[in-house]
Amino acid sequence: MNSFHLLGWREWISLPELGIDELKCKVDTGAKTSALHAFYVDSFMVDDQKMIRFGIHPVQGNPTIIKHCEAKVIDERVVTSSDGNKTLRYVIETTMILGNINKKIEVTLTNRDNMRFRMLLGRRAIDKNFIVNPSLSYQNGKIVNIQGQV
Repeated sequence: MNSFHLLGWREWISLPELGIDELKCKVDTGAKTSALHAFYVDSFMVDDQKMIRFGIHPVQGNPTIIKHCEAKVIDERVVTSSDGNKTLRYVIETTMILGNINKKIEVTLTNRDNMRFRMLLGRRAIDKNFIVNPSLSYQNGKIVNIQGQV
């Protein structure tokens, strides 16, 4: 018998490889790929690998909290947003922790300053092992850090 993980329409996640301990995200079954807020993105090369450096305000409405991140670029894709606009975005791969799930996901980077959530969690990240109940929220609790504090 399959074991499913229940998700609400919004969840707490962690992106430890990016140094982001907790982030509210909106679960979006209409989006194919997940999208993470980045208010600046700079590309650079290390050996023959394209890299990006980007900044995120992990707490909506608080621009004084800033995380500066670096990641390897795995792709560049044209993404059509919910309003029909097409933009070329960098794609990175990073580890996501959601409840007791720890998995690699692909994430595009875009400026989400005027959106309610710093991240959208798309269909590729919420595979066949997840069930989304849009009437629920935060079904997987907050992430607990190494010291056991929420």
